[in-house]
Amino acid sequence: MSADVALRGVEKRYGDVVAVGGVDLDVASGEFFTLLGPSGSGKTTTLRIVAGFEDPDAGTVAVGGKDITHRPPFARDINTVFQDYALFPHMTVAENVAYGLKVKKVARDQRQQRVDEVLERVRLAGYGSRKPIQLSGGQRQRVALARAIVNRPQVLLLDEPLGALDLKLRQEMQVFLKTLQRELGMTFIYVTHDQEEALTMSDHVAVFNDGGIEQVGSPEEIYARPATEFVAGFVGTSNILERGGRRFSVRPERIAVNGSGEPGTVADVVFVGSFVRYLVDTDAGERLTVVRQNDHALGDVQPGSRIQLSWRPEDAYEIQPPQEVT
Repeated sequence: MSADVALRGVEKRYGDVVAVGGVDLDVASGEFFTLLGPSGSGKTTTLRIVAGFEDPDAGTVAVGGKDITHRPPFARDINTVFQDYALFPHMTVAENVAYGLKVKKVARDQRQQRVDEVLERVRLAGYGSRKPIQLSGGQRQRVALARAIVNRPQVLLLDEPLGALDLKLRQEMQVFLKTLQRELGMTFIYVTHDQEEALTMSDHVAVFNDGGIEQVGSPEEIYARPATEFVAGFVGTSNILERGGRRFSVRPERIAVNGSGEPGTVADVVFVGSFVRYLVDTDAGERLTVVRQNDHALGDVQPGSRIQLSWRPEDAYEIQPPQEVT
């Protein structure tokens, strides 16, 4: 697939602070691409540069093969959905959705038809006459989505859009967003600090840290084969091992217990509902985390129990230390 969005050498500094340091990125046409990282890692600044809300100090941004680096936001075939919805409270749902079409001077009958179509697509048919205050948080977020996609942009940017929702509604919206993206075939670029969101919805993920990208890959690649110690620790839980001067990551669910292997003592057993977490201090001086599903818990293993741990060579993935941006 061709690159719908391409960044080359993008940099942004605020005084002595490097917000984005030489980012190269390709987002394929029609994919759900997530920028994942902690606060201050550069993901939101990168999104704002793509949107045109920030000017890069260096580098280029291209959409559909055209350089848009210095175009204003309104001249880009891009729309953005924010966490706070940014709906007009005095307008109805239909008026909010139609606003962009009205600005573009789309004829009234065409506006109405497109508004009706997009409200049905976001499961809000019949809600057009309501005001935003009459809607739930999830419904308001879907109105914001409808307003963003009614103009049929080439790229939709989503800046932590589910952050204000409670856990259950956030999980429901994750499924809804991914389904919507597939139906539309539109390129989505999604910013989040939530690893579960990134793994659940994305075709590809770019993991940001200190203004740079540590790794780009599918959710499976990012989780199973982290390239750096930062990725291993930020995306899920990982055990970092050092053997022969080389560092490895082993996920907790990949460690086998008892039989032959490295001896250790169980330091703690933590019940987490659907699974049980075991913290084990090995005789070699490492603390490892082991996870078992609740129906496969280790029976009478308690703090103080002596056990042996082992893992397959292919489950120990070599990692590199994080690269600092200068």
